[in-house]
Amino acid sequence: MDNEHTEMAIDCFLLAGRIMIESGAETYRVEDTMLRMARSQNMMDAQSYVTPTGIIFSLGKTQPTRITSIPTRITDLHRIALVNNVSRKLTSHLISIEQAYEELKKIEKTNYFLPIAIQVLAASIASGAFLLLFKGTVSDIPAAFIAGGLGLYIVTIIHNMTRVKFFSEFLAAVAIGVVASFAVYYGYGTEIDKIIIGSVMPLVPGLLITNAVRDMMAGHFTAGMAKGAEAFLTAFAIGSGIALVLSF
Repeated sequence: MDNEHTEMAIDCFLLAGRIMIESGAETYRVEDTMLRMARSQNMMDAQSYVTPTGIIFSLGKTQPTRITSIPTRITDLHRIALVNNVSRKLTSHLISIEQAYEELKKIEKTNYFLPIAIQVLAASIASGAFLLLFKGTVSDIPAAFIAGGLGLYIVTIIHNMTRVKFFSEFLAAVAIGVVASFAVYYGYGTEIDKIIIGSVMPLVPGLLITNAVRDMMAGHFTAGMAKGAEAFLTAFAIGSGIALVLSF
């Protein structure tokens, strides 16, 4: 019975860490959460090693080391907050490890994203706001509105089809560049640079860059470099798509 309880506890810790990493949490936050949950169960020798693509967890000499892979990563701060809430309740002994595991499985299975139509609308509104932030003209807002929404829609659809993040970012940037170019060419826009800048902002990996810097500052150099490289490649894909359109 003790072995079954221990195995379930390890599954619980790994599930919590995997949900957080998949949702865009910082590496040090994931490790700290897993260790706090383990110590709440009197597992004082627990150790965890987290990277953007996998988690290694061990309870010491008495149990075999466990590994779980991270196949996909998105940005979902709500799921991170929910896992943190479960962790706090467990460490405060408000719930048992069994209840925590059930809550985590429910969080894993639930889709907290808004419908794609609302996401596209939010990206369109944000694109227009960013255009004004970068001192663009009000007359260019409709072009940025359309380009920004189209860019996010293409990223979402292509990524669901191919699961290749950089390819979807590249195609979305091409679409944004084409819309901005046609808007200026046909007189529906005046400043193509401001339209493009405002429209690509919803695609910029801001959270990824922030987490890369925070992990580096916390001493997690492997995770920080990996996230920094991913952010660089994403930015490169966006820049390449725009450059391809403007070169014609």
